Amino acid sequence: MKTLRRGTGIHLLLVMVMLSLTIAGCNIQKSQPESTATPTPTVSATATPGATQVSQPPAIPPMETFLIPFDAFTGNETSAVPSGTEPRIQFTSLVVPDGGELPVSPAAIGDKSNWNHATFNVGFWNVVVVVGLAVPVAAFAASFQNIPLQQPDGSWVWSYSVRIGSTVYSAELHGEYIAQGVRWEMRISKEGGYQDFLWYYGENNLPATEGFWIMKESPEKPNDLLRIDWSRSIADGTYAIRYTNIVPGGPENGGYIDVQYTKEIPYDYLWDIYNKGQDNHTYIEWSDSTKEGRVQDFKHFGDDDWHCWDSGHMNVACPSGT
Repeated sequence: MKTLRRGTGIHLLLVMVMLSLTIAGCNIQKSQPESTATPTPTVSATATPGATQVSQPPAIPPMETFLIPFDAFTGNETSAVPSGTEPRIQFTSLVVPDGGELPVSPAAIGDKSNWNHATFNVGFWNVVVVVGLAVPVAAFAASFQNIPLQQPDGSWVWSYSVRIGSTVYSAELHGEYIAQGVRWEMRISKEGGYQDFLWYYGENNLPATEGFWIMKESPEKPNDLLRIDWSRSIADGTYAIRYTNIVPGGPENGGYIDVQYTKEIPYDYLWDIYNKGQDNHTYIEWSDSTKEGRVQDFKHFGDDDWHCWDSGHMNVACPSGT
């Protein structure tokens, strides 16, 4: 009987131990966090200490955050990449060097004079950006056709080549997540020339609905040239973009061209061109669908009235009430 009782006691003790281990195991399982659909960023074993490896690269802001749609307004099929070699422009005074011509003569008159005046003012900035900054514009446009690679420090790099005329340029677009957004840098090298030139940089918020770019003038003149501020509504498909002259000490520093695409009727594009040297605004409103529009410029017309054109760019009387 003593032996039986001793065996029974040992058996009960083993049962109690097993129950304790089972309960402890349940508690350990319950303490683990539930998995979520979005993976938590992890640090790679080869990463720089403290660098966060995010599995998805940042989205490059679309072209309308970088390039004003000059061609849509002028109707020209001008490529953002000229077929010749690198052109140059004296941006500080907005004068084309070496006898170059602007898209429209300032002396243009006649039945299309209202349209011509509006196009001439847009043409100044068109030459500055599309011609004078052909290389960085082409490099930005090409970035969308390339796949980035993540770097050991957690950033991403799009690396590719761009050909302009007979010259090949190597471009590296760097994207890095920062607090509440993304920081960008574009570094460009010219075959047989300059290397790793930081031509522009910028930042945007995480939804990519607003941000800015800072553009340098050239590798030969690495001063600040333009600040590009942009915003957009992804749901509505509308946007705004402004180029501001930020050349240090330049006479046109503070001048700008501001474009808003609103989808409003009758004019869905609103332009404000501010000539700092003359302290004068040229306002332009036009319809992308009908090509009708109007321009207001006190210095040119001597009044604050709107001056209109029709779908064929001919001068017409503005509708009453405008």
